Amino acid sequence: MFFRAFFRVGKDLAGGDMQSASGVFSNSAILYLDFDGVVHHDSVYWSRDAGIHIRGAPGRVLFEWAPILEELLAPFPGVKIVLSTSWVLVRDFDFAKSKLPPALQARVVGATFHRREMQKWKFDNMSRGAQIYADVQRRQPLCWLAIDNDDVAWPTHCRDHLIKTKDDLGLSDPEVQAAISARLASFANHQL
Repeated sequence: MFFRAFFRVGKDLAGGDMQSASGVFSNSAILYLDFDGVVHHDSVYWSRDAGIHIRGAPGRVLFEWAPILEELLAPFPGVKIVLSTSWVLVRDFDFAKSKLPPALQARVVGATFHRREMQKWKFDNMSRGAQIYADVQRRQPLCWLAIDNDDVAWPTHCRDHLIKTKDDLGLSDPEVQAAISARLASFANHQL
């Protein structure tokens, strides 16, 4: 949502990181993290007057559910985060990372979009699942999962790695929390 709203006003400040060399994370577990519809309500917009804000969802605030993710990840210090959010495309990697709480920031190792390694127009035309799977192929993590509210056109062979959230509940949904906990626990069977 944020991506579309932001581009309506002509912003295009794509960014990324360079930690994407093949095999760099072959002994790691990676969590691909979207923002809108995951760490806060999906209805995120940008305006000159209000900046980045949630519209049409009274009482909701940006990153309100990030502490839930911190708590879920606490028993698993080896799990790294790769940002799969459109915030990286719209603003840049450092901006997106800085919006997370410090404990989550410390886990962030990169983003699915890397402006030095890919063409923005090509990345824009990929489904979120295809974007994530391309990153999985580059990083080659031992195990991975994606938390996202967008399940459109996910590659069939990757769907079991997706924990889909509801736009208005994100990480506050107890069923999503249980699914994340179960998946993280399954990672413990690997030599991380």
